[in-house]
Amino acid sequence: MVQKQTIFFIVLIAVVHTIAAQSLYEMPKSAQSGVSSFENLNGVKGSGGKTNRGAKGNAFEWIQPGEKKLLLDINGPGTIQRIWLTIDQTPIKLRSLRLQLFWDGETKPAVDVPMGDFFCYNLGKPVAFESALFSSGEGRSFNCYIPMPFRKAAKMVLINEGKEKVKLYYDVDFLLETISASALYFHAYWTRQSTGKPGTDFEVLPSLQGKGRFLGMSVGLNTDSSYSKSWWGEGEVKMYMDGDTDYPTINGTGAEDYLGSAWGLGKFINQYQGCTIANDSTGQFNFYRWHVPDAIYFNKDIRVILQQIGGWGKNEVKELYRKGVNLIPISIDGPGGFVRLLDEKNAPAITDERFPDGWVNFYRMDDYSAVSYFYLDKPVSKLPSLPSADLRIKNVR
Repeated sequence: MVQKQTIFFIVLIAVVHTIAAQSLYEMPKSAQSGVSSFENLNGVKGSGGKTNRGAKGNAFEWIQPGEKKLLLDINGPGTIQRIWLTIDQTPIKLRSLRLQLFWDGETKPAVDVPMGDFFCYNLGKPVAFESALFSSGEGRSFNCYIPMPFRKAAKMVLINEGKEKVKLYYDVDFLLETISASALYFHAYWTRQSTGKPGTDFEVLPSLQGKGRFLGMSVGLNTDSSYSKSWWGEGEVKMYMDGDTDYPTINGTGAEDYLGSAWGLGKFINQYQGCTIANDSTGQFNFYRWHVPDAIYFNKDIRVILQQIGGWGKNEVKELYRKGVNLIPISIDGPGGFVRLLDEKNAPAITDERFPDGWVNFYRMDDYSAVSYFYLDKPVSKLPSLPSADLRIKNVR
C-alpha cells in the first residue's frame, strides 16, 4: 500500500510539473505583450527609445510636488502582469506618493493607496524580501506580481502629494488578451488608526459589498511606548462575511498566529507570510499575509478587523495600570486556568488582591496602518477615499 501511494505522488508531481512547463511554451490566441515606461509610454508598437537617438534618453523623470504623472493608459481587454519601479526614497516620500489604478474607464480608482505601503513598505523602511506577490531584491526597488485583468481599459497614475520632488523609474508589464467572464477586478485599500479607546478594533477593510476574493494584507505598526516592553500581538484577525453581524465566520487566535508564526514575532520572510521588520527597541513591526493557497471568497460582503490586544505578566500590567496607562484587562492565562474576565459578573479589578496570577491579556491602542488587497466583481467600490498626505505622514519616522 505504501509503495502504491509513493508511486501515486510521484506521478502527481510529474503531471504538475508538466502542466507548469506547458504553460511556458503554449502560445495564447491573439496575445500581445507590452511594457509601459518613460522610454515608451503605453508600450506602443515600434516606438521605444526615441529620445537621444535610442541611447538611454528617457529612463527616468522627475515628479514635482503636486504633479500627477501618467504611467499607463491603454485600451483592453488585457492583464497587468507586473509592476516595477524605484525612487530616491525616504519614509515621507513613500507615504506622500499616491498610487492609483483605474479599470474600464471608471473615474474612481480601484487602487488608491500610498505607493510605499502598496509594495509592503508600510513603515517606509527599505528591506530586501521576496514573497509570492511582492518583492524587493535589495531593498531599493518595488515589484508587484499580482495579475490585474481589465475588460475595456487600464490606467495607472502616480501623484506626488509631498513637498519634495521625486526621481522615478518604472515598468508596467501588460498583456492584451481575451479575459474570461469570471475574471474579477483587483483593488487595494489603505487605512490607518492611531487614536481611540481600548477595545476599538483596527478595521483593516471596512464593510465591502459585492462578490470577490480577499487576497490579504500588509501592515505597519508603531507600538505606543506607554505600554513599555509588553507584547502587542494577542489580537485576533476576524473576517465578517456574507451577512455576519455580531460574530464573524472566520476568527483567528492571535496576530502572530495569523502570520503563521507563534509565541511572539521576529523577522522572517516566507512566500505567503512574513515580518520584514520586528524591532522591539523601536516598537516597530511590518508584516504581510497572502491568502493564495488558502483562498478567502465572499459572495455578498466582507469586513476584516484586527483586534488591538496585548499581554504581559500580572505584576507588569498592574504597574502599567497604576501609572495610568490606557488599558483594560480582559483575560488571564494562569495556574488556575484560563479566566475570561469579561464573562465574569464580579470579576476583580487588577488592583484587587483576588486578581489571579498569570499572563494578562488587555485591550490597548497602538498606531496601525494597512493595505488590504482583494478582487471584486466590479471595477469600483464604495470604500472611502485616501486621506490627505498630512494625515498619512503624521509621526512617520
